[in-house]
Amino acid sequence: MKDRDQPGTDGEPVIALRGATASLGARPVLRGVDLTVRAGEVVALLGANGSGKSTAVRSVIGQVPLTGGELALFGTPFRRFGDWARIGYVPQRTTAAGGVPATVREVVTAGRLARTKLGMLRRADRAAVRHALELVGMADRAGDSVNALSGGQHQRVLIARALAGEPDLLIMDEPMAGVDLASQEVLAAALREQVARGTTVLLVLHELGPLEPLIDRAVVLRDGCVVHDGPPPKAVGQHALPGHDHAHPSPATAPSGGASHHCIGSHADASAEPLRTGLLS
Repeated sequence: MKDRDQPGTDGEPVIALRGATASLGARPVLRGVDLTVRAGEVVALLGANGSGKSTAVRSVIGQVPLTGGELALFGTPFRRFGDWARIGYVPQRTTAAGGVPATVREVVTAGRLARTKLGMLRRADRAAVRHALELVGMADRAGDSVNALSGGQHQRVLIARALAGEPDLLIMDEPMAGVDLASQEVLAAALREQVARGTTVLLVLHELGPLEPLIDRAVVLRDGCVVHDGPPPKAVGQHALPGHDHAHPSPATAPSGGASHHCIGSHADASAEPLRTGLLS
C-alpha cells in the first residue's frame, strides 16, 4: 500500500507521455502532448469537447496508437509493457453489458479475472468483487441483470468492475457524465477510498464537481495541445478553463496559459493497430 503523503516524485512516473501525436482517421487529434502522472497523484484532464481528452487516455492504454512521441507505463516503454492487471479502466459509456444478459456480479467479476489463475476465483477474488460492489453501493443489486439498471447504476457497475482488480493505476473517462447527483456522491466516496490507499488516478472530466477535493493537478487540453498543467482551476465551466479564449484561433497561433507546448503536425500510420491489452472497454 502506498503512502498518500509520498506521491512518488523521486521514482519513475506511472505515466510518462512525451511529444505524443495521434490521429483519428486522417484528422490529427493529439499534437505533441506531454503528460506525467506520478505514483499516488490524482490528475484531471480537462478541456472542451474535441480537445483530445478521451484520445489522450485511450492512447495511454493502447486503444489509439500513437503516431509519434513516446509513452512509458510504470517506467517501462509501452512496447514492452505487459502488466495490464495493474491498470483499471472505466470507459466513457452508459451501458455495462452491451445487450448481453449478465448480472451485476458477473460484470464486476470480469474486472477481477486478470488477477486470477486460469480464471479460477479464490476467496480473495470473491472478497475483492464483494468489496468493489459495496464501495459503489451496488451490493444489494449483485444478482440483478445489468439491463435493468439506470444510467447512474450502470456507471457504478463499470467503476466497480475496474476497482475489483485492485489496480495501481485507475483511468476513468468522464465517470460523472450523465450520472445523477446521488451517484456522483457515491462515486466520489469510492474514489476517495482508492486515493487513500495510494492508487494513482487519471480522470477525464468536464468539470471537477464532487471530485474537486481529490484532484492534485489539472491538465487542460485545447486543440490537442496542453495549455495548462498545474493547480486545478477554481472557476467552473468551459470558458473559465485556463488557456480558453473566445476567438478560438488556429492551433499554430493560439496563445496559451500555464505550462504550454507548441502544437506540431502528425501523420497517421495506416498500419497502426490498437494494442490487445486485456483491458475491458
